[in-house]
Amino acid sequence: MIPALATTGLTRRFGGLVAVDGVSLAIPAGARHALIGPNGAGKTTLINLLTGVLAPSAGDVSLRGERITALAQHQRVKLGLARTFQVSSLFPGLTVAESVMMAVLERRGVGGRWLGGFPRDPEALEEAAAIIGDLGLAQDGNKRPPEMAYGQRRLLEIALALATKPKVLLLDEPAAGIPSRESIGVLEAIAALPREVTVLFIEHDMNLVFRFAERITVMVGGRVLAEGTPAEIARDERVKAVYLGREASHG
Repeated sequence: MIPALATTGLTRRFGGLVAVDGVSLAIPAGARHALIGPNGAGKTTLINLLTGVLAPSAGDVSLRGERITALAQHQRVKLGLARTFQVSSLFPGLTVAESVMMAVLERRGVGGRWLGGFPRDPEALEEAAAIIGDLGLAQDGNKRPPEMAYGQRRLLEIALALATKPKVLLLDEPAAGIPSRESIGVLEAIAALPREVTVLFIEHDMNLVFRFAERITVMVGGRVLAEGTPAEIARDERVKAVYLGREASHG
């Protein structure tokens, strides 16, 4: 089967520093795939290469079999590749419903309707409500980000990404800064997304990784050290030596 997202020999150099070094991945459709590794392993740089924030020094990126290496960020989004960031960036003056509604209208190319006030677009309203409901935010529809718990704000950020109708969703530390009692809820919502959405996420909380990832790639020094199921990664002596340490008990 054609992978939802794939790289071949993906490399990025910054002068004499090789931040990503010949990374080849094949993420199948519907996957819940984690990318882990110590600080400086090249994980966020890899995500930036996948999304077009950075151009590779060598190698290729493919989305559902289509080479996208030379495409701009917005072109990749239109083809179905969306991401979130470590630091949330939301519209503080808009409610949850208004924020997602605006994102839906932008995707449909009718964002200008927003200028006249809250638009009366039943289809867009229905789509926004479905996204909000899927992420457990239905009761927060009339809240604005400053009124929400941090975990709920992260879910809103994911909702905005989902409004672009992605085939592949890249999440850069979705649980970062969230209290542990909330982080499980965030990952549960991500895991429960429709299988039409492939999820690749960076996460440092190994409890969350081993609970929600179906497959894990470990990066060290810009390279892929290992890839496998959570049980395989937990048993891998190389991974234990350079990263997991005591966390390896999750296997």
